[in-house]
Amino acid sequence: MRPILMLSLLVLLTSSQYALADEVPLNEDAIERGKAIVFARSRGNCLACHAIKGGDLAGNYGPPLLLMKARYPKRADLRSKIWDASVREPTTRMPPYGRHRILTEDEIDLVVDFIHTL
Repeated sequence: MRPILMLSLLVLLTSSQYALADEVPLNEDAIERGKAIVFARSRGNCLACHAIKGGDLAGNYGPPLLLMKARYPKRADLRSKIWDASVREPTTRMPPYGRHRILTEDEIDLVVDFIHTL
């Protein structure tokens, strides 16, 4: 086999392993619980700033939450953004849900479960 072909095959196999490593099996209960947190005005309150499919009275300050898996292929990156968006965007107005303990670790995981389905 030619070296370039072997290298291409190796890159393809390696990249697919990394893509699969970030996949988490869908848990419908977790997704619904995450949705409830996202839509709750007293908890996530994501609708105050974001348009989200199925949400009422959505804000338009933040970007619409759609194509989230394409925008954040790695769940850890999405979770990090929700935990404290100011780490990467110091001027953001997004609340640091984890750093300020607005949501618990488990609630943030549930929110990520839901948002990653949008």
